[in-house]
Amino acid sequence: MTKVKLAVIYYSSTGTNYQLAQWAEAGGKEAGADVKLLKVPETAPQEAIESNPAWKAHYEATKDVPEVTLDDLEWADAIIFSVPTRFGNMPSQMKAFLDTTGGLWFNGKLVNKTVSAMTSAQNPHGGQESTLLALYTTMYHWGAIVAAPGYTDPVTFAAGGNPYGTSVSVNQDGEMVEDVQAAVKHQAKRTISIAEKLK
Repeated sequence: MTKVKLAVIYYSSTGTNYQLAQWAEAGGKEAGADVKLLKVPETAPQEAIESNPAWKAHYEATKDVPEVTLDDLEWADAIIFSVPTRFGNMPSQMKAFLDTTGGLWFNGKLVNKTVSAMTSAQNPHGGQESTLLALYTTMYHWGAIVAAPGYTDPVTFAAGGNPYGTSVSVNQDGEMVEDVQAAVKHQAKRTISIAEKLK
C-alpha cells in the first residue's frame, strides 16, 4: 500500500501552534506517512504584526515555511489543523483559507479526507473546545471523516483531557502550561491509522 499523505496545516501568530504542528509532523513521519507542514497565509495588517514583538519575531522566523494551497488539500489523504482560539472560534486567517475551498467541495475532492485538529488559548477554559467544534463544522460539510482523539490513550488525560483534539494553555510568557507533545503525536498517529483504513 502507498503511504498515507498527511498535510499538517497551521496558523500561528506567536509560535505555539507552529510547535504543535511540528510535533504532529513528527508523529506523522513516525507513523510512516508522507508529510507536508504548511502554514495558512497571514492576512493581518503589517502594522498589527509590527506592534507585537513576539508576533513579529515568529512571522520573520517562519518566512520559509511553505503556504498551503488548494492543491495540497487535494493531494492529502489526511489533514491535521492547528489553530489558536480567537473568542472561541478559529482565527480569521484559517477561516479565510477554508472559505476558498468551495470549488474542491463542489467537485467532491474533499470527501472522505481524514481530518483532526488542535488548538491553544491563554487559559484552560478559553474556548478550545468550541474552536475545534467550529473548525470541524466545515469538515462535516466537506464530507470528511473527523478523527478526534477521544480518550483512546492515557496521554490525553495528561494533556488536559480534551477529547475533540489536543489543546494547550499558554501563560503570559508564551510558554505552554501542559505537556502535550505525546498527546499531539498520538493524535497524529491515530489520524494516520484511520486514513490507512480508508485508503
